[in-house]
Amino acid sequence: MSDSLAGLSFEDALAELERIVRGLEGGQQKLEDAIGSYERGTTLRRHCEAKLAEAEARVQAIVAQADGSLVLRDVGPKEAG
Repeated sequence: MSDSLAGLSFEDALAELERIVRGLEGGQQKLEDAIGSYERGTTLRRHCEAKLAEAEARVQAIVAQADGSLVLRDVGPKEAG
């Protein structure tokens, strides 16, 4: 992931991605600009997917017990399946 995205929140990345999509759908950009926007959008999409996976892992780490109490469990790297 590029350093420019490292500190970017999910919400900010998604907002930028939405702006890029609207710009591309408008069809008013020059070809080179559109390609650059598409590349940035692809990078933002991957960043958002990684942030969502991280959030999902954190949520799944909270396991409800039969008695209603919550227990945190360690979350290791996700295995490829």
